[in-house]
Amino acid sequence: MKLDKTIDGDRVVLKISGELDSITAPDVRATFDEVVESTPGSVVLDLSSLRVIDSSGVGAIVSLFKRLRGTETAFSVEGVQGQPLSIFKVLRLNKVFGLD
Repeated sequence: MKLDKTIDGDRVVLKISGELDSITAPDVRATFDEVVESTPGSVVLDLSSLRVIDSSGVGAIVSLFKRLRGTETAFSVEGVQGQPLSIFKVLRLNKVFGLD
């Protein structure tokens, strides 16, 4: 798993590549914590290079979404495809994140 964080003004783009699973989710959660604490204007989660996600990875993303929902920070998910998109559809997260 690789996580790239790009900051452009008050916009943070997080690009996750590879696998987001029980092994890598704790590292991602730590970065998510930093992002939430920095109170950006918007957060974009780019999953275009994410190949595999499991329940731990989904939990990390949903946790970030819930934490930001209570703030004025805009949140979006982009580029979901393949196995991660299939999981999002089963869990109906595609509708939550506007991926349809």
